[in-house]
Amino acid sequence: MRRLGIILAIVAVVIIGALVMGPLYTVDEGEQAVIVRMGKLVDKVTTAGLHIRVPFIDDVVRYPKRILAWDGEQKSMPTKEKQYIWVDVIARWRIADPQKFYESIQTINAAYSKLAEVIDSEVRTVVAENYLRESVRNSNIIMERSEIADVADVAEALGSSAGQLPSLIQTGNSREPISRGRRQLAEEILSRSRRMVPEYGIELIDVVTRQIRYSDELTQSVYARMIKERNQIAQAFRSDGEGKKAEWMGKMDNEQRSILSAAYERAETIRGAADAEASRIYAEAYSQDRNFFDFWRAVESYRATIPSFNKTLSTNMDYFKYLYSPQGTR
Repeated sequence: MRRLGIILAIVAVVIIGALVMGPLYTVDEGEQAVIVRMGKLVDKVTTAGLHIRVPFIDDVVRYPKRILAWDGEQKSMPTKEKQYIWVDVIARWRIADPQKFYESIQTINAAYSKLAEVIDSEVRTVVAENYLRESVRNSNIIMERSEIADVADVAEALGSSAGQLPSLIQTGNSREPISRGRRQLAEEILSRSRRMVPEYGIELIDVVTRQIRYSDELTQSVYARMIKERNQIAQAFRSDGEGKKAEWMGKMDNEQRSILSAAYERAETIRGAADAEASRIYAEAYSQDRNFFDFWRAVESYRATIPSFNKTLSTNMDYFKYLYSPQGTR
C-alpha cells in the first residue's frame, strides 16, 4: 500500500511538472522558432499561434521575424589612389531561414558579428577598387552647374561678362567626372554581401553608407584644393575687371582725343574767321587813309618793341621815321 502511494505521488509530480512545463507553447506575431530535441533541431515554426511540444525534451528557441538593423563601426580604409577615408555603414537584415540560422549561428549577437565580418570586408574591397570621387559623390551635377552656375549668377548680378567668367574657370576645373558614384557602390556592396549570408539563414535587405569622412591629412588636402579653386574664381573676376578697366580706359582716351580734336578744329575755325575779319578791317582802314594806317601800325610797333631795348645806338633807320615826323619824313 505504501509502495502504491509512492508511485502515485511520483506520477502526480510528473503530471504536475508536465503541466507546469506545458505541452503547449505560443509563437507571437513577429516571432519564429525552432524546436530542439536533445540538442538536435527537429522542426521550425514560422507561423504565429498555439503549438505543441514534448515537455522536458523539446526546447523552443525563438527568433525575431521582423527586420533588424545592423550598425557598423566607423573604420579607416584606403581608396584606389591610396587616400584614407573613414567609412560608416549601416544595414537592415532579417532571419529568413531559422533552421539554417540556428545550425550556423544560433544567437543574434553572433549574427551581428558575422554581418560585421562580411559587410566590412566587402566595403573595404569595394572602396579599395574605386577612386575617392566615386565614394563621396552620387552624380556629376557638380561638374555641370556648381561653381560655373554660381559664377555666372554672380557675374550677372555684378553686371559683368557672364559669358566669359565661366569659361575662364571651367578650363582650370580640377574635378573629374564619376562613372559609378556612391549609390552604385552601396548597391555593389549589398550584392556582394548578399552572396555571403544565405548560408547562415540571413536575408540582407539593404546596405547604406551613412557617413564618409576624410582623414586629417586628406582634409587638409581638400581644404587646399577648395582654397585654390576659390582663388581661381577670384582671379577670374580680377581678370575680367582688369579687362573692363582697360576697355573703359580705351574708350575714355578715344573720347578725350575726339573732344580735343573737335575743340581744336573749332578753335582754328574761329581763329581763321577772326584773322579774316581782322584782315578785312585792316584792308578797309588802309583803303580809307593809308598814311594814318601806316602811322598807327608804326606806333603800335614802337609800343611793343622799344620798352624791351636795353640800349639804342642809332635811330637813323627807316623804322624810326615817325619819331621825327608824323608824316614819316626826316
